[in-house]
Amino acid sequence: MSKASVILYITVGILVLFLVSYSPKNKTDHHHHNQHHRLKLRSSFNFKPTRHDPIPFDPLVADMERRREDKEWERQHIDHSHNPDLAATHDPAPGHESQPEWEDFMDAEDYLNDEEKFNVTDRLISLFPKLDVSPTDGFVTESELTEWNMQSSAKEVMHRTQRDMDVHDKNKDGFISFNEYEPPSWVRNAGNDSFGYNMGWWKEEHFNASDANGDGLLNLTEFNDFLHPADTKNPELLLWLCKEEVRERDSDKDGKIGFEEFYHGLFDTVRNYEEDNHNATHPYHDLPEGPAKQLFARLDKDGDGYLSDVELLPIISKIHPTEHYYAKQQADYIISQADSDKDGRLTLAEMIEHPYVFYSAIFNEDDSDDDYDFHDEFR
Repeated sequence: MSKASVILYITVGILVLFLVSYSPKNKTDHHHHNQHHRLKLRSSFNFKPTRHDPIPFDPLVADMERRREDKEWERQHIDHSHNPDLAATHDPAPGHESQPEWEDFMDAEDYLNDEEKFNVTDRLISLFPKLDVSPTDGFVTESELTEWNMQSSAKEVMHRTQRDMDVHDKNKDGFISFNEYEPPSWVRNAGNDSFGYNMGWWKEEHFNASDANGDGLLNLTEFNDFLHPADTKNPELLLWLCKEEVRERDSDKDGKIGFEEFYHGLFDTVRNYEEDNHNATHPYHDLPEGPAKQLFARLDKDGDGYLSDVELLPIISKIHPTEHYYAKQQADYIISQADSDKDGRLTLAEMIEHPYVFYSAIFNEDDSDDDYDFHDEFR
């Protein structure tokens, strides 16, 4: 970004901040926000790889939560009595935004709620030019916000993968063999009847499909695919995911999915994605199961009346939504709440006017009986 662009953003930010601060209406709103909104960090963590909690909009907040999560991870997975020096040598989250001011706080939430240290409006002004990049035109679009969320999510996911790898890489060679890997505790405790175990998520076929270069070991990228197969670019792993769906949904165990198995299982998972593709002139249109028959017919390429693993490939990303899906969902929600003029994009003024939309994952109203949680929007 050119020096002129930076100066322009700063000038516009100061002007917008001046107008927002001195508007009579917004003086009241600003006072209300200061009086009732307290920013909070997550206090509970789910370590299953299938989790899809919204990623905090602000990288600084994401770093705070990542550090808290790492501490809880260590408490659950590391025996400090046998590793007394581990806490002192534990690496910080990769790519974290260094802020020595808050590192000295007894409680990071005190930092978030000290306007001298963490001013939400100032943060939005500083982050806006990092979002407005494609193109740099003074607006943040849905695609730009989705890409921002994707970058944050990718950093978060890879951090957790590295943390898992450090645990399972017994010989510390930077790779994981199948013998080194063991299922997470939530699978082991559930026994052989758990969903993930029965589908083979922790078995050798899954491991081999994740081993893109076929060397019998998983590097960090391959291990990340192993833990998050829906987001892989590895065709063998995507095909394995389809095979597991056939195995799970194949109630008569004939090795393929008939229409009834599809209609009473998979279709409910993908139907919301298929509404735009519904053909009102299709012969099945008037039947209750019409939309399902239309989709089944499109997928059944060889016309044999069954779906094979290969024929499920076009909808596997709908059965197992990718991180991009969740990033876009989060972006759409934010724009729907902050887009005052309903033009489908955000200006800096709109972001400043609705600051807690961007920090809604971590704020609650002290005078409310029920704390609002952005996570609830996606459960």
